[in-house]
Amino acid sequence: MNANVDQNASQNPAPFVDQLPNGPGVSSINPTDPAAPMYQLLAKMRSPVTLRDLMIDPVRTGYIGQAKPIDPADLPKSAAELYPDVRVFEVAIPSPAGPIRCQVFSPPGSSPRSAAGLYPMMLYVHGGGFTVGRSEDTAYITSRMAAENAMVVVSVNHRLAPEWPFPAPLDDCLAALRWMQTNGGTLGGDGARIIVSGDSSGGNFAAALPIKARDEGGSPPQATVLLAPITDFFAEQYDSFERLAPLGIVYDTAFIGFIRGAYLVQSKNWAHPHASPARADLRNYPPTLIVTGTADPLVDDNRTFAQKLRAAGGTRVAHFVRETMPHGFYFFPGLFKQGDEAFAAIATFLTGVFEE
Repeated sequence: MNANVDQNASQNPAPFVDQLPNGPGVSSINPTDPAAPMYQLLAKMRSPVTLRDLMIDPVRTGYIGQAKPIDPADLPKSAAELYPDVRVFEVAIPSPAGPIRCQVFSPPGSSPRSAAGLYPMMLYVHGGGFTVGRSEDTAYITSRMAAENAMVVVSVNHRLAPEWPFPAPLDDCLAALRWMQTNGGTLGGDGARIIVSGDSSGGNFAAALPIKARDEGGSPPQATVLLAPITDFFAEQYDSFERLAPLGIVYDTAFIGFIRGAYLVQSKNWAHPHASPARADLRNYPPTLIVTGTADPLVDDNRTFAQKLRAAGGTRVAHFVRETMPHGFYFFPGLFKQGDEAFAAIATFLTGVFEE
């Protein structure tokens, strides 16, 4: 399938999957339901009527400054200012659910790493607790990845929970990966050399993609770069989560409980290998770099995942850890020197992967 490659991909007549209404996680009031009179009364008394919609609304309207304007002087430089030579455009990747809006970050005019003149590629998945976020939020990360590693980065906008619970968002990511493997050359990329990466919930998708691709008969990515991923939804089993999450600033115990219910819906899905990749068969898992700070409640989850990868025979598994660093310490330019160290570690790791 060909993608609609265009600076104005948003003009595609079909709605993008992340804008589709009426997903399976949307409740409706059936007027023939004997309980309907109470539900209809509640709908007049509060809006939205369901508590999950009521709870996610302030998160979405307040996420990264959407609720009120931010003084530009208080913000770090934008990705466009820092990386003006990285070309950014949109593609609409086809999928069974509809077109997937992706931003493409094309590296400056450095030499491709292959005789064929094609760049290696990265599929990047933004974070946001499975319920919020878009590719624009992680433009600094994806621009820097493209610029420093001479690679084409495709940043995917998947469907969001609770409207679209598991496995719909992961299905979107897999569709993008498969399209890149077959059609990456249309973007100047090498479909045989694809890294998957993501932060937080996006790291969960990136960690699950090699397993889902394998289980569904596809080709896995060449490697994974996981920025503080959620790899196990049994979060309370990890000491760092129990110590750090209750009063967390970036996220907390209450939010993890909410997103677990919003994304996985039923407890039987918590241990599904495509939801909690730490509980999957990890044999033949691709080379992996994990990045975490010790002030992140997920640090023990990530340590355990690295240990399980090694125990399953992984010979190229690295866990880059920085003391006292919070969740997302690599997210903003110029804030922490440890963030720059993380990107340097990523570059070193990718060089080793590409030279194999």
